[in-house]
Amino acid sequence: MGVETTRPGVGTELPPLEIPITRTLIVAGAIASRDYQDVHHDAELARQKGSPDIFMNILTTNGLVGRYVTDYFGPTAELRRVAIRLGAPNYPGDTMVLTGRIEELDDERGTATLRVVGANGLGNHVTGTVTLTFTEATVTVTLTDEADS
Repeated sequence: MGVETTRPGVGTELPPLEIPITRTLIVAGAIASRDYQDVHHDAELARQKGSPDIFMNILTTNGLVGRYVTDYFGPTAELRRVAIRLGAPNYPGDTMVLTGRIEELDDERGTATLRVVGANGLGNHVTGTVTLTFTEATVTVTLTDEADS
């Protein structure tokens, strides 16, 4: 196996993260964030209100966006600002794919600002920016099998 080390910089694209949208994820996220609105857990009441099914709440989406960027920057990453806007709903049975791009990076101060998009089968579920701090240098290591080279 070989090792390839790169330092991310402005313009670096984060690897996409696919998140299956399940009923359990939607309901658990609503309960964890104390959002007891029926449209997040009761399919029949959601339909009565004009939705084809239950859908994810913004607090769950916010948490998934935070997880996405902090997983990339590592255990020292701390969210400082999350500014998101919701678009197409996340319904059960779909998949949301989070993508991100580093817009600003200051290694000396340990700050980064990223543009994040989460898309599903209906379009963009979430768009926004995330600013974070980190105390360790960020290095991405990719292991490759030399036989594949």
